[in-house]
Amino acid sequence: MVLPVYAYGNPVLREDGETLTPDYPDLQQLIDDMFETMYASNGVGLAAQQIGKSIRLFIVDASPFAEDEGYEHLKDFKKVFINPEIIEETGDEWAFNEGCLSFPELRFDVDRQETVKLKYLDRDFKEHTEVFDGIAARIIQHEYDHVKGVLFIDRISGLKRKMLSKKLNLITKGMVRASYKIKYPKLKK
Repeated sequence: MVLPVYAYGNPVLREDGETLTPDYPDLQQLIDDMFETMYASNGVGLAAQQIGKSIRLFIVDASPFAEDEGYEHLKDFKKVFINPEIIEETGDEWAFNEGCLSFPELRFDVDRQETVKLKYLDRDFKEHTEVFDGIAARIIQHEYDHVKGVLFIDRISGLKRKMLSKKLNLITKGMVRASYKIKYPKLKK
């Protein structure tokens, strides 16, 4: 089932997710619904906070990048990350133009380190410790931020954020349209 993506301004996007246990109700269906939602939204990653759940879960499918030269190795990069924990971030920071499904029509350059070492559980609760780099690392870092209540606008300078304030305000007021199901915050009257 395609779920609505929670837009900027919804408080759940700022929540540090709770640790998941294997008995979380309907977890496998939730994961399937998250993939369906991500694909319907043309995303490459989706965190539980973005569908209104304050839990430590995100999914990634970086295969769309496999069409670009140098990223062929990502053609089968589809993963589920439960209770992720960044162990180490290394390498030079590099800028890349990022977008976020919770911020329709908004993109800007974000600096992130090149490599990330991550400990996580897969959808079967099997533990993994892996090192990711390049675009895969970037997507993982972006989604990991979400499960910690951090947004990509937090990764830019105060001046750039101030310049974006008008656009951010439009998102919180539901005055920006998305090509996918979206849940704008309820405005106080």
